[in-house]
Amino acid sequence: MSHMRVIVTGANGFIGKRLVETLSHVWDVVEVDKNNMWELLSWEILEWDDVECIFHLGAISDTTSTDPLQVNSFNVNYTISLFMLAASKGIPVKYASSASVYGMCQDTFNPLNFYALSKLTVDYWVQQHLGDFSHIQGFRFFNVYGPGEEDKVERGQASPISTFAHQARTEGKIKLFEGSDQYLRDFVHVDDVIRAMLDNDKDSGIYDLGSSVPISFEDVGRLVADKYKVPIEYIPFPEHLRGKYQEFTKAKKEGWPVNFRTVKSYVKNDFVS
Repeated sequence: MSHMRVIVTGANGFIGKRLVETLSHVWDVVEVDKNNMWELLSWEILEWDDVECIFHLGAISDTTSTDPLQVNSFNVNYTISLFMLAASKGIPVKYASSASVYGMCQDTFNPLNFYALSKLTVDYWVQQHLGDFSHIQGFRFFNVYGPGEEDKVERGQASPISTFAHQARTEGKIKLFEGSDQYLRDFVHVDDVIRAMLDNDKDSGIYDLGSSVPISFEDVGRLVADKYKVPIEYIPFPEHLRGKYQEFTKAKKEGWPVNFRTVKSYVKNDFVS
């Protein structure tokens, strides 16, 4: 009996958990997180010939990190080492890049922090080595949201959709930055992200993965406030984020075979008050 398997790094993360759940119906999934990620590069016990694909989602994702060496060590050095291993064994790779590489721009790159810079560095490396891989796809995730963000809420890294819902349930109000009508983001549901990653026939390359329909933080806040029937409290925009906060994101339409759900539909139908 065959034991064909896939590897998922970042398996304990928000998207990783959801991906493992989806893949485990069909594949033997090797879950990799920060506790065993370095071992993966030297695992002799793993029968690499049985590995069908590597899904590399693991990263230091803290956009406020001030330690470039730490971010670079994992997000760049580890990632490239893993990709070189995959290329040498002819294993296809699907990996998480980020819309943060665009920064304040939409048609060029303008990384605003070390995390975004690390993602762009890997993307450049991949573009230079596309021919070395049997197949490799990078996905510039836009603002991913959906079920399973509970841990991220506690760390302050969840989508505003889940953050506002948590505030509504626990505080009886939601907090919006002043000027939130000026900040628009492309929000994409985690299940739509996974569907696009798994069910596409695109060539090797790096692609935007978002809904291509931006919505303002103000509109998201109002949707959640209406859902929970709570007021909105406006708070000053944090000084430390000025000039480091993406004002607008919108994924290029890449022709994904996915009918992306809207934030409005998700808030209306999928949240339990």
